[in-house]
Amino acid sequence: MKHKGLLLFDGDCSFCHRGVQFILKHDTHAYFSFASLQGSTGRKMKAHYRIPVDTDSVILIENNRYYHKSTAILRMCRKLNHFYPVLFLFILIPKPIRDVFYDFIAKNRQWFSKQLSTCILPSPEDQKRFLK
Repeated sequence: MKHKGLLLFDGDCSFCHRGVQFILKHDTHAYFSFASLQGSTGRKMKAHYRIPVDTDSVILIENNRYYHKSTAILRMCRKLNHFYPVLFLFILIPKPIRDVFYDFIAKNRQWFSKQLSTCILPSPEDQKRFLK
């Protein structure tokens, strides 16, 4: 199975884990693979793409480029099912304005997600999409 987009996420964040679960549910063509920022793949990709070490946001690697913050989220929406690709139109808003909203949610992500009480195990098919 060939994935085209690699999504790096904070492996210690329950909000991020819920986001990954959401993507798994709505990425019906299995476009994305996943790796935590803290794992070996995440560290290697950050080094390979010269992503600043202190970058603490979702990162999408696609077409030999990396995107972070709101741009990563909006580019990700393009590949999901249902109406989510329409959200890509927000890319027309200048990045500094979009990222103010991204930063607010990231800074206060505990408001948007409760702590996971159980570990959600992906299906065997979805497990292939997670890189160490």
